[in-house]
Amino acid sequence: MSTESVTPLLPYDIVICGLSELSGHAEADISHVVSILDPIWPDPDEFSRWRAHRRVVWRFDDVVEIGGGYTAPTRRDVDAILALGSELSREQVSRLLIHCHAGVSRSTATAVILMAQHNPGREGEIFAELDRVRPRSWPNALMLRLADALLERDGAIIRELRRHQRRITDAHPDFAELLSRCGRAHEIAALDDAW
Repeated sequence: MSTESVTPLLPYDIVICGLSELSGHAEADISHVVSILDPIWPDPDEFSRWRAHRRVVWRFDDVVEIGGGYTAPTRRDVDAILALGSELSREQVSRLLIHCHAGVSRSTATAVILMAQHNPGREGEIFAELDRVRPRSWPNALMLRLADALLERDGAIIRELRRHQRRITDAHPDFAELLSRCGRAHEIAALDDAW
């Protein structure tokens, strides 16, 4: 599932998708791509068939805690997202596609960070926009904790993330069950503690 959006929070359209959806966007008017891949994942072949575009590739695992032999997202990764956001605000961008493996966690966190960067105090609107662009999303909490600190939002991004997660678990219990089986059960359990 991918959804295209003209968002009032960014000066360009965004598309969020997973690897299995990339081929469906080969003919779209996409000028910029953000690829977030696991460290050892091969580069997708699909991009060789796309029209000319600017592409950045970041490699880290979809984990929300440091350790366990995984490459967690770091402050440097979030700094790179913010630097890209600054660059894109000065470039001609027709449409930005952000993808990770499933289009659920790292890509949606990246979209939130890009929207939050230039929209302080509008965190609720940012997550409402994410709901519209990618209705079944679960943004990477570690990336958003780092962004909240770097953008000096005093927890506002994380508070809205928790509200978003609660909406997702209520609206899509099957999705919440899948997330639990994929190692995110502690995040869902924490929602009960927060309410």
